[in-house]
Amino acid sequence: MSTTSSGPAATEATGLTQRYGRGRRAALALEDCSFRIPAGSVCALAGPNGAGKSTLLRITAGLIRPAAGTVRVLGAAPGTHRDRVGYLDQDQPLYGHLSIADTLAIGARLNAGRWDAAYAAGIVEQGGLDPQRRIRGLSGGQRTRVALALTLGKRPELLLLDEPMADLDPLARRQLMGLLLADAAENGTSILLSSHIVSELTYSCDHLLLLDDGRIRLGGSVEELLAAHTVVTGRGTDLAPHTVIESHPNGRGLTALIRPRGALADTWQTQEPTLEELVLAHLRTPSAPAFLTPDMRPTDMRPTDMGGDTTAAA
Repeated sequence: MSTTSSGPAATEATGLTQRYGRGRRAALALEDCSFRIPAGSVCALAGPNGAGKSTLLRITAGLIRPAAGTVRVLGAAPGTHRDRVGYLDQDQPLYGHLSIADTLAIGARLNAGRWDAAYAAGIVEQGGLDPQRRIRGLSGGQRTRVALALTLGKRPELLLLDEPMADLDPLARRQLMGLLLADAAENGTSILLSSHIVSELTYSCDHLLLLDDGRIRLGGSVEELLAAHTVVTGRGTDLAPHTVIESHPNGRGLTALIRPRGALADTWQTQEPTLEELVLAHLRTPSAPAFLTPDMRPTDMRPTDMGGDTTAAA
C-alpha cells in the first residue's frame, strides 16, 4: 500500500486550526487537522456535537478564515471558486413567503452561466411538489428537497452539506441521500457530508473523516479503514505488537478492536468490524492513535509526520 497521496483532491488541509474567543477564554474548535478529500468521493464528516464539523465545513466554504494552517479547495484558496462549490447547512435558509418557483428563479439569477434549470426543476418534480407552493407550507423533508435543488442546480463540483437532513425521518433521509448519490454518480460530484448518524453511513459514503474534540481520529476510504482493523476474541491477554484501540472482558476471555501488525496468534478468533463499531471505539478511546489511509493524507505529509504508528497520523 502506498504511503503517499495520488490523484486530484477536492479539498486538502495541513495543520488546520481554529479558535473562538481570545486570551484565556479562547477555545479550540479545530486543532492541527491535516487531511485530503479525494476528488469524486462521497465523504462522511462524522463526530459528536461540538467536534468541529461545522467549523471545518465553514472554512472549506470560505465563510470563515482559520487561525492557522493551510486549506486548498479545488486547487485554490477557499472562496476562490464559489461558483463551483455548493454549501448547505442544517438551517436551510429559505424565504418562507416565496414559492418554490420563485426560489429557483433566485438561484438562476445568482448562478448565471452555471444554472441548470431543468435539473433543479426535476429534483422538485421527483418529490411531487407543486412549484407554486410557498416555502412556509412545506414539511421538513420537502424544504430539504427544495434546498438541495437550489444547491445542486448550480451543478457544483464540490458539495458541502452540514447535516441538512438531521431532523428528517429515516425514510426521508434515505430518499434524499439517494438523490445525492445519484448526482455524484452521474456528474462526478465530490461530496463532504456532515452527519452524526453513523449507522446510515456505511451504504451511502465511500470515505470517512472522523472528528472528535477538534482533532482528526480517523480518515480514509471505508473499505480500507475496515480492512485495517480487526475484532479479536480469545482467552489471551498479550496483543503486542498490535495497536489496541479498545478492549473489554468477554466471559473468561477478552474482546478487542485492534490494528494488526503482522500475524495474529492462532488462539484469537477474528472478524471485521462494522463501521459503527469502528467509529464508536475510536470515540470511546481518545488516547488511541489516530489513523489516515494513504489517499486521505495531504501530499506534503511524510511517513515521519505520522507519529509512532507508521499507519497513523496524529
